[in-house]
Amino acid sequence: MGSLITRLTAGLRLKIVIIASLLLTLPWFGYRFVLEIEKLLRQGQEQTLIGTARAIATALNERPALFSQQANYLPQVQQGRDLYVYDLPDSIQVDGRLNDWPADIGTKMHYYGRPYVLFSQHTYPQVYTDFYLITGRHQQHVYAALKVTDQQLVLRRPDSNRIDRNDHLTLALTTPDGQFERYLIALEANGQTSVWFMPDEPETSNLFRPAPHILASWQPSETGYNLEIALPAEHVGQKMAIAIHNVDHATQRDVESIIATANTKSAETLGTVFLPSPDVKRIVRGMGHSSSRIWVLDRHQRVLAQSGDIQHSNGVWATSIRYDEEEHGLGSWLEQHVLRPLYYTFLLSEPVPFDDQPADPAMIQGVHVDQALHGRGYAHWRPSSDGKAMILSAAYPIWLNDQVMGAVVVEESTLGVQTLKNRALEKLFNVLLVIILIAAIVLFLFASSLSRRIRRLRDQAEQSIDAQGRIREAITSSSTRDEIGDLSRSLANMVSRLGQYNHYLENLSSRLSHELRTPVAVVRSSLDNLAMSSHHGEDEKRYIDRAQEGIRRLGTILSSMTEATRIEQSLQGADMECFAFNELVRGCMQGYQLAFPHHQFLIETPEKPVMTTGAPDFLAQLLDKLIANATEFSPEGCPIEVTLSQDNHHAVLTVSNQGPLLPQDMADQLLHSMVSVRSQQHQSKPHLGLGLFIARLIVEYHAGEIAIRNREDKKGVTVTITLPLNHSATKSPQK
Repeated sequence: MGSLITRLTAGLRLKIVIIASLLLTLPWFGYRFVLEIEKLLRQGQEQTLIGTARAIATALNERPALFSQQANYLPQVQQGRDLYVYDLPDSIQVDGRLNDWPADIGTKMHYYGRPYVLFSQHTYPQVYTDFYLITGRHQQHVYAALKVTDQQLVLRRPDSNRIDRNDHLTLALTTPDGQFERYLIALEANGQTSVWFMPDEPETSNLFRPAPHILASWQPSETGYNLEIALPAEHVGQKMAIAIHNVDHATQRDVESIIATANTKSAETLGTVFLPSPDVKRIVRGMGHSSSRIWVLDRHQRVLAQSGDIQHSNGVWATSIRYDEEEHGLGSWLEQHVLRPLYYTFLLSEPVPFDDQPADPAMIQGVHVDQALHGRGYAHWRPSSDGKAMILSAAYPIWLNDQVMGAVVVEESTLGVQTLKNRALEKLFNVLLVIILIAAIVLFLFASSLSRRIRRLRDQAEQSIDAQGRIREAITSSSTRDEIGDLSRSLANMVSRLGQYNHYLENLSSRLSHELRTPVAVVRSSLDNLAMSSHHGEDEKRYIDRAQEGIRRLGTILSSMTEATRIEQSLQGADMECFAFNELVRGCMQGYQLAFPHHQFLIETPEKPVMTTGAPDFLAQLLDKLIANATEFSPEGCPIEVTLSQDNHHAVLTVSNQGPLLPQDMADQLLHSMVSVRSQQHQSKPHLGLGLFIARLIVEYHAGEIAIRNREDKKGVTVTITLPLNHSATKSPQK
């Protein structure tokens, strides 16, 4: 596994694939390019939206009739005290049920609690009363709806002449001609109640008279009661206030608390009524075909008119382009069912439906509105109220006599730009994916061709030289004219020259042995003749003995030089036979016990025959080399252990002796020719390091393996021989 990982890590194909992965930067650059295009589109959308706001504001400039109401000239507006009248899509049935008001009535109702208390006999939380109020207009009527919290309802008694000794409501307003009027609405037993014109002094009950032009109805609720009021729009001027009078004691019937939108005592204390301008609304509705949501605000940020729907204001101008048209074919199916879901899972975000409702529908706030009311056009990006989309808001001031009387706010979502960006990225990713895929395949095939040629050249180089460095076969040179072909031809030429030099070295020992034997024989015969003479002194005899010893050592060296060559030549014609390997080992060990009487041998062989196929004489010679090597390094008195065992389909022979340990990283080198680690104390006779080399030749001829390792107890060395059982194939001769 480690070698596989190493090959993969250093593989040419993998390197080229890694280099080809740089093509993956193309989608990144393409993505950055599309983002820059998106910025340009947003800048264009921003400028277009500011232009739309400027055009609408220009249509409203210098038209005082559109801003003739007093509210537009107030220095400030107090939210809650000044009432905003919403446009209603339909008329309201005055029954106190509130079920025919718009669905967003809960967000548009204003809360009146402790800050709006005008009078209380006790600490206000002890007699807790509050209410929610909304006012609206449809055609010729102005409507009001209230949700009042009152835990103790005290109704008007049927036989009572007083209408103010019970829970009741006070409605105060000014008429269009500026007259101040007050009305009282008492809670009666039935849901439909009467509205009474209220004199300046409530104690003068005989002056209360019905007001049939105003309708009112109430219904009890879990926390109190709901009340609806309808009055003619032409009767409503520029000021209005509503007050809730709470009576909790059914006997005393005194007013416990009063909570109101504003003080109803006089016209000066009333709040201002904000009525959306129909003229402004008509102008804005004509501009509403620009596919934008448009608001027209007064100087107090109150909405005078509104047109358009933000859901359809997506900022896409080229509506003739259809992105939802389905194409047919394999490519379209792959894009829609595989690539697009993948893109929108990891890379892109799909536009989702969103909701954007202002916190106060009657008032639009923001930095863009503030800038416009200060006389500067401004565009502002903001998230939608639910945070699912981005909204572009552009505001531009409305001028009247060099004063800012309001602002035009135009809004669009960025869903169209986001859709364009997503479609552009989809097309870009699809094209780049095809380009990268084709480039990767071409580069992979090219890398495969290069790696195949390089591996073939590597295999030829490995097969041309055996484990001992001898040339086995030549490298076939390539005819291609590239760098790999040049390398192949260079390696073939190099292996050819090495083969010639290797052949010279292989024959050098036999030539030297042959050439040196004749002069050695002449010297030996001459020394023998000198030794036979009796006319030598002690010094001459000693010199003759030393010369004869040198000649014998030289002869031993010459014999050892040719032994390996004779073994290889003999193995080529050896006869293979099936025999019991354990009997061969036991027979040889009996002879070794006699040949080496100073050493002790511990032999362990199985009783059951261990049958193998081979050349018994050469295997016996193998044992000779191993035992001779063990006796040379083993101290006297230390046993030499010889063990034969059978492991599956192999015979395992181990020879273990105590003595010096092998140097680090020298175990495998001892199996090569002319390698020895003997110290000077083991050099009593010539040794060329051919014993284990000859042992390896015999083992490899029998298709076995030989290994030399230090013992686990670190007290010596173990040689392990593994031979196959019943191996009948003859190993091809080595050159």
